Amino acid sequence: MKILVTGGTGFLGSHLVKAFLKEGHQVIILKRSFSNTWRIADVMPHISAYDIDCCEITSPFQDHGRIEAVIHTATCYGRKGEDASEILDVNTAFPLRLLEAAIYFKTDIFFNTDTSLDKFLNPYSLSKKQFAEWGKLMADQRKMRFVNIITDHFYGPGDDDTKFTAYIVKSCIQNVPELKLTAGGQKRDFIYIDSVVSAYAILLRNARLQEPIYQDYEIGSGASVSVREFVETVHRLTGSQTMLKFGALPYREHEVMESHANIEPIKALGWSNTVELLEGLEKTIAVEQKRLKIKRQEQI
Repeated sequence: MKILVTGGTGFLGSHLVKAFLKEGHQVIILKRSFSNTWRIADVMPHISAYDIDCCEITSPFQDHGRIEAVIHTATCYGRKGEDASEILDVNTAFPLRLLEAAIYFKTDIFFNTDTSLDKFLNPYSLSKKQFAEWGKLMADQRKMRFVNIITDHFYGPGDDDTKFTAYIVKSCIQNVPELKLTAGGQKRDFIYIDSVVSAYAILLRNARLQEPIYQDYEIGSGASVSVREFVETVHRLTGSQTMLKFGALPYREHEVMESHANIEPIKALGWSNTVELLEGLEKTIAVEQKRLKIKRQEQI
């Protein structure tokens, strides 16, 4: 199958690219000319890459014939000072242009990566929900399959420091003096990256068989734990000396206090979460500790 992936240099996208290559698919990615490709450096010779800031969005479709699936994972979280209009362009306008191109070139299916966060929590979540709504409209009108994948808090080694889970893991490993946190009463559904990737793979294999033409699938463990429990578990597993200052920060406005994925629909396709939280954290911490050790040795 010919698969076009956006966000292929990112955390989730890079794992998907490698998984699809292993399954024998032809993989094409859209990235920016300045994207750091370190996560997929070992497979770059085996994929076709297009710099979206240097070419037309239609170029991959024109060059490769009919692309059968688009996997959209590129996103802007707004954590690097981006204004609302830039977040809107990356999370809503860009994928809408891509969806229009996919429809024009008769792509079979479009997979969108959505968020479980409340629509009005911040510009990121609003822009993500807006594109999902466009996807439903386009699917209904143009008869193109659109699968909206609503991910909970996935984590694993190699994630960006701007993500909460990675920030906590790396801060505890490095023994930063203190971590200022909310009271930690929010309950979240944390899921290891390998389980997320396996869910995408199953959805891809079953996509053409599914009705209706638009579908939502939630991906998570199906259970939730408090943010405080998550942080304290990381702190314990790393043997960290970092002081945890719960309650030092207020909850965000419109904060969701409990969320967990409804995984029954994807379980019906044969998927299951094979990596529980403790095992996933142990794997993540082991890799990140090794990377930190190598980094320190290189600095000597």
